[in-house]
Amino acid sequence: MDRRIVWSFAAAGMLAAVTAAVAGSRPSGPSLTTVPVANPKAAGYAPAAQLSPELRQVVVAQGSMPLENAEGIIGWYGYENDAPSADNAALPQMVPAKLASPTEAQKTEPDKNTYLVLRNQKGADPSYDYGTHFLFQGHEASARDAQGRHQGYVTRINLDADSAHRVTLLATHDVNGVPIENIDGSTWDPFAQRLLFTTENANAPTYAASIDVPSQVEDVSGALGRGGYEGIQNDSDGNLWIVEDIGGANKPGTTARIPNSFIYRYVPRRPGDLHNGKLQVLQVFNAAGAPITQASQTALCAPDQVALRTFGRSFDTRWVTIHDTAVHGNAPFNANTAAKANNGTPFKRPENGVFRPGSNFREFFFDETGDTNATSAENGGTATSVCTAGGWTSLFKLTQESPSADQGKISLFFEGNMGVAGLDNVQFLSRDLLIAVEDAGDTLHTQRNALDSGFVFDVTADYSRGLQPIRFLAEGRDASATLDASNGGFGKNDGDNEITGPHVSDGDPSVRGILGAKMPRLGRDGWRFFWTQQHGDNPTLEVFFADREGGYRDRD
Repeated sequence: MDRRIVWSFAAAGMLAAVTAAVAGSRPSGPSLTTVPVANPKAAGYAPAAQLSPELRQVVVAQGSMPLENAEGIIGWYGYENDAPSADNAALPQMVPAKLASPTEAQKTEPDKNTYLVLRNQKGADPSYDYGTHFLFQGHEASARDAQGRHQGYVTRINLDADSAHRVTLLATHDVNGVPIENIDGSTWDPFAQRLLFTTENANAPTYAASIDVPSQVEDVSGALGRGGYEGIQNDSDGNLWIVEDIGGANKPGTTARIPNSFIYRYVPRRPGDLHNGKLQVLQVFNAAGAPITQASQTALCAPDQVALRTFGRSFDTRWVTIHDTAVHGNAPFNANTAAKANNGTPFKRPENGVFRPGSNFREFFFDETGDTNATSAENGGTATSVCTAGGWTSLFKLTQESPSADQGKISLFFEGNMGVAGLDNVQFLSRDLLIAVEDAGDTLHTQRNALDSGFVFDVTADYSRGLQPIRFLAEGRDASATLDASNGGFGKNDGDNEITGPHVSDGDPSVRGILGAKMPRLGRDGWRFFWTQQHGDNPTLEVFFADREGGYRDRD
């Protein structure tokens, strides 16, 4: 048979029957061959990543690459020099040099990618032409200064530049001189003409940053709030949708976690106003018309929690205002606390969300990472499970009449399993194809003897009957991460590699370029695909079609 896998095949083999959702037509987007299995995890084993054979990838920047404008210990794309080399104190010790007392420099984990095509951008060298294609990132880890503050930073990869000018340091401090906290999510707000960065920390700022060098970085959490924010996304009305990741406490006697994170929407007074507006939380109602809250999901296998994660069920939603600058002022506030006080509906670490292209911002898909533990009683499908309640991972679909509508509907799109677990970043590859990548973590990697994978889901398909997504990436593990995994990160760094920041964009910085406004056409019309392999060597990569002949053509 043809080696291309039809979208209605399961990962373990062909389904007995093709579901009605895909029987009549194939999804819009490229056809990819599934990678059969994930890479195994074993002590000292550093396998190479495997991609669908239709794809190739190249490194556009790597952690060891020096910044063109170093500042103090911040002098490399993915390292800080808090542990100098014994031979040259100006250089960081990137791998342990002595077995007797091993140490290594802090790895900074460049995170979510934001790609923009811009004119007349400057850098550290006033005589250099930096081109027009740029990739912006915040960094998720850092060393601390003498006052115990994180030394985070923002960088720009100059995709058209030579190696000496490849990575530019944009900022290490905010406009008040305060060191930047560790950063997770990012996006470009075309209304505000600012990059937005989240810190996944309810005690740290949410940032807005200019794109010049040096960047002017401002704390905007007096309006947007502070939380375990990770994913952040504009809609066409100028609202900002924010997805939070704060793990909840264990349910007594189990490794299942209490849902503890929320979906937010910031509604500015005017599009682009990052200082005046309302922050809202998503509220979901159960069949009896009562809000599904943290209290109603605290018990093991709570009926509300199970029902929300059951195929075929649809629930009403409403946006509830939890902070209004016109009423509450502009002091930074804890959004997670406010969401709970106003009966918002928490999920199991819903890390990222994105609008479906062509839906006019009426369809929003988001994931919840889950418990990332094979022993969770809420996983479903294992001997230790009591119920299926989001323990492995879940993908949800939220629909509204418009992006600013106050009410909508939510339903389960996909429920995870041992082979597809801990989904984190999501991104649309085409109108119908949704990328979702795992962040299962070292514990679950060991439990299932498998490293992370990246998957492609067909949003027109029905996953309620065993259909599984295409694995387009079986992530490997570089030697540096393998060392860290076997040695506790030498007290400061993470272990196994992580897939983060898949980003498919044509780089349009205008309102027309908001993700979800256009149909992605990878390999055509300037559309490009980037992702970052965090931990270890920390490379950022670009993915393209193997033949480089203009990408795919939509089938309709």
